[in-house]
Amino acid sequence: MGRLVREELLARGFEVLGSYDVDNVSELDDVAPAADVAVDFSAPASLSHTLAYARRTGAALVCGTTGLSAGQLDDLRALGETNRVVWASNYSLGVAVLRRATAMVAEALADWDVEIVETHHNQKVDAPSGTAKALLAAVDPTGERPVASSREGLVGARVPGEIGVHAVRGGTVAGTHEVHFFGTDEELCLTHRAASRQIFVVGAVTAARRLLERPAGLYDFDTLMFG
Repeated sequence: MGRLVREELLARGFEVLGSYDVDNVSELDDVAPAADVAVDFSAPASLSHTLAYARRTGAALVCGTTGLSAGQLDDLRALGETNRVVWASNYSLGVAVLRRATAMVAEALADWDVEIVETHHNQKVDAPSGTAKALLAAVDPTGERPVASSREGLVGARVPGEIGVHAVRGGTVAGTHEVHFFGTDEELCLTHRAASRQIFVVGAVTAARRLLERPAGLYDFDTLMFG
């Protein structure tokens, strides 16, 4: 992702001042030159360095790192009090529309059973995906419904209101997300398939340009694209 983002930034007319990974990420704390915007698709362990850089330089931050803890998300919100920040688990325009469609269907079919299935390549380290969590929030904004991540053995009848969230890993799949709504004698399935990571790259760079036009605050991808 980092290499693809760099290439897209250059193709879209940005000047790239530096690239950082596990070998030199600590340079963000006090050495890396100031930029207008930083784009971060790394790992939770690197977030503290990214935040230190943004605080030091005042740079806007486009963050696509998933697997963040509740405390790390709070740190991003706090940064939004002084800097322009956007965080999203998925920068695909199609996935943004999927979230909106999922919320609409969940409201219309409130008494139907819901199962969310996400499939990714065999190197993905977090599960379920950040996008699956976002789709779960679209189905259940209050977070009050029970969630089943797996079923095995004599589990009994399905718990009323339960939402299943399942992770599948294999091969080189860039990302597939399905939201299944089951009613009596019928099923509705909303599906998004990513053919490559390039769709996330284009979305992130578009978000970077739009973020630079906004005042300080924490934004989501949907707001930048549709707001």
